[in-house]
Amino acid sequence: MIEDHDDCWVMAPSVAGRATEVHLSRKPPHISGGSCETPGKSSAIMKNVTTSSATYSQAMRSVKRPDPVAVGTIVWLGSEVMFFAGLFAIYFTLRSTSPDLWAQETQLLNVPFAAVNTTILVLSSVTCQMGVFAAERFQPYTVKTNRFRDRWGMVEWFWLTFALGAIFVSGQVWEYAQLVAEGMPIQANAYASAFYLTTGFHALHVTGGLIAFLLVIGRAFAVKNFGRKEMTSSIVVSYYWHFVDVVWIALFFVIYFLK
Repeated sequence: MIEDHDDCWVMAPSVAGRATEVHLSRKPPHISGGSCETPGKSSAIMKNVTTSSATYSQAMRSVKRPDPVAVGTIVWLGSEVMFFAGLFAIYFTLRSTSPDLWAQETQLLNVPFAAVNTTILVLSSVTCQMGVFAAERFQPYTVKTNRFRDRWGMVEWFWLTFALGAIFVSGQVWEYAQLVAEGMPIQANAYASAFYLTTGFHALHVTGGLIAFLLVIGRAFAVKNFGRKEMTSSIVVSYYWHFVDVVWIALFFVIYFLK
C-alpha cells in the first residue's frame, strides 16, 4: 500500500497473512523536524522496521483407500477363478481322451432349454445391478418418483434377482432329472462325471449367492438407517453374482456349443 502525503516517502512494515509485507508511504514534512528527503535524492527513511518469518501450514491430504471388504471379496473371487479353471481343465482333458463318447452323449443335451435358462440368469445380473444403483442412492425401499427405474429400492430389485436365480437353479435340477431318466447318471461315464461336476459346482455357487441376497435383504430390514455398510454389502454380493453369471456363460458355450 502506498499512502500519498506530500513528497516524503517512508518504508513501513505491515504483517498480513503468512508473509511479511512492507508498505511504502509518504511522510508529511512536519514530522521529524518538518523536512524530509525525496526518493530521488537519497534512500527512503526506514523507521521501526521489524520482520517476521513466514509460516506455511501443511495441506491436509485426504487419501481415498479402497474398502477392505470389497478388496477381500475380489481376492476371494480370484481364488474361485482358479477353482473353475481346474474344472474346465478336467472337462477338456476328458474330452480330448474320449472324443467319440462326447459326440454320443452331447446329443442328450437340451440346448434350447439351456439357452432360456441362461437368459434368465443373465437378466438376474441386470436386476442385481439395478439394486446396487439403488443402494448407492441409499434407497433400500420403493419411493415415488417420475423415473421408473429409480422407483424400486434395493430390496425390491434383490427380491427379483433372487426369484430369477431360484428359477435358474430349479431349471438345472429339472435338466438333471431329465438326463438321469434318459440313462446318464453321474457315474455312467467320463462325460457324465465332467458334466455334473462343472455344472453342479456352479449351481452350488448360485445357491450360495441366493443365500447372500437373503442376508443382505434381512440386514436392510434390521437396521434403522440404511448406511454405507449396507451399501457395501450389496456391492460385494453383486460382485459375486456377476462372477457366477460370467462363469455360467463360459460353461454354456463350452458344454452346449463346443460339444
